[in-house]
Amino acid sequence: MAGMSTDHPQAPHLRELRRRAGLTLEAAAARAELSPAHLSRLETGQRQPSLPVLLKLARVYGTTVSELLGEVPSAQTSVVRGAEVPVREAGGWSYRQAGGTDRGMQALRVFVPYDAEHRDLVRVHPGEEWLYVLDGRMRLVLGDREHLLDPGDSAQFDSLTPHRIAAAEPGGLGLLFVHTLLQSAVAGLCLGDGTRH
Repeated sequence: MAGMSTDHPQAPHLRELRRRAGLTLEAAAARAELSPAHLSRLETGQRQPSLPVLLKLARVYGTTVSELLGEVPSAQTSVVRGAEVPVREAGGWSYRQAGGTDRGMQALRVFVPYDAEHRDLVRVHPGEEWLYVLDGRMRLVLGDREHLLDPGDSAQFDSLTPHRIAAAEPGGLGLLFVHTLLQSAVAGLCLGDGTRH
């Protein structure tokens, strides 16, 4: 049945990481700027976290998005076989690990569906991003400037710049997404997300 924890393998891991960080549900929710009820639904698998929520929780728990998604930490040198990487879903986007899971720089292969509902979601968080369009066309808004990127195009920017990423065409968007994740449990480093403009 949809919404049960068996559909979302990261769910039990979210609770485990929160407890490992020594945080109550209420304290973790406050630091991540979520309601305790919403965090509880994420932990029980009744809701899927979006990428901005995963980034917030990773910062609060002092870990990486890959660990939140239940990926096993890799050795110092990482070779990732594309055919062996499971697909993870979060916030309607599909992710595949494309690099080591225990590094400050995280690499993911991402598929962004053509989804008008989430096209105006503004993301703002500490770190740096590099995006490379594999297929489809990307609509990227950085601050007040809009860019259309085609396969082979890339963009690199400070993630504190308000930004929106969307598929510009109905076929969706495939991209390579690399970001740095400043790991800290300090509440002041929590991310902002969910703003619509």
